[in-house]
Amino acid sequence: LVERNVADLVDLPNGQPGRPSKSLTSKQVDQILVKTRPHSMHAYIVVSLLTGVRTEELRALRWEHVDLEPKEVRGDEIQPQMEVWRSVRAGGDTKTRGSRRTLTLPRLCVEALSQQRDRQALLKKRAGETWIETGLVFTTSVGTALDAANVRRGFRNALKDIEGLDPSEWTPRELRHSFVSILSSSGVPIEEISRLVGHSGTTVTELIYRHELRPALQAGATA
Repeated sequence: LVERNVADLVDLPNGQPGRPSKSLTSKQVDQILVKTRPHSMHAYIVVSLLTGVRTEELRALRWEHVDLEPKEVRGDEIQPQMEVWRSVRAGGDTKTRGSRRTLTLPRLCVEALSQQRDRQALLKKRAGETWIETGLVFTTSVGTALDAANVRRGFRNALKDIEGLDPSEWTPRELRHSFVSILSSSGVPIEEISRLVGHSGTTVTELIYRHELRPALQAGATA
């Protein structure tokens, strides 16, 4: 019944510009994989860095969706894998239906997750009756879910011994950006990278990670 759009009467405040993401270098990745081993966030960092899983997907990961042992199915050997089916988003679903994926785990991830399982068992023993069983892979010291602030604080604390890095300038999501960057620089096709990070097509990958993708026509220019 209103003859004009009342929203036009509102003066919108200026938003803050988003902080551009960046990627770790190969040398920095090597340092992180080694120097964060004693830290409680080591497994989280390794899995995020070597699978490209979103932070909200990793926080929701359950042990029932992780298989650390190879197994034989109908004569075929299935390597250790991780089912990325859930997230901490509203409703518990991944960002899109196409984001649901099952990823083969690199050896370093298998080792890190095995250590995380042992570490969690020790935490559970220490907590005793105060332990809250959630089935989550990554938890607080009493078994409850990690929130974004927990992960960001722990991640930055784990980076304090990495040479040339200012922990305050890095966030967990940039492990995913680094994953894309390293795969691209290694010559992995963008179509494969898109599938690994849970994008339904290459468009989103190109829009979000364009600054980290090697030019598609580089091979022709080199020839």
